Amino acid sequence: MTPPAFGTGDASYQAAGGLEGLRRLVDEFYLIMDQEPAAHTVRTMHPASLELSRDKLTCFLSGWLGGPRLFSERYGPIAIPAFHAQWPIQQEHATLWLACMAKAIARQPYAPAFADYLLAQLRVPAQRIVQASRNRHQA
Repeated sequence: MTPPAFGTGDASYQAAGGLEGLRRLVDEFYLIMDQEPAAHTVRTMHPASLELSRDKLTCFLSGWLGGPRLFSERYGPIAIPAFHAQWPIQQEHATLWLACMAKAIARQPYAPAFADYLLAQLRVPAQRIVQASRNRHQA
């Protein structure tokens, strides 16, 4: 039997290792962001304590990948581009964020096909955030 395609039902959530797998990914992501000098500009857009940021990203990824919709349960409606538009986020910031995430994904025990899929999918909200910021800060 062929497993369901990523993006169908909870296939992506399961491929990520469920909630625990997502926590590991997010923890690794923020560790990389703290350690990579190139990511400094993106890291400074976050609070000093990353506890809430970690939970919010984990909760977002859970629902976004077809798992439990924890973000809306804990924090209310998701408005990712609108929330991020408060900062002047440029393409270079999205590229840095995605580079940190690519390194975090590479450190996970994900199947290569899922790792490629996940990074490709994360480019979509990253670009929406850049566009929302552009629209707000050009006005």
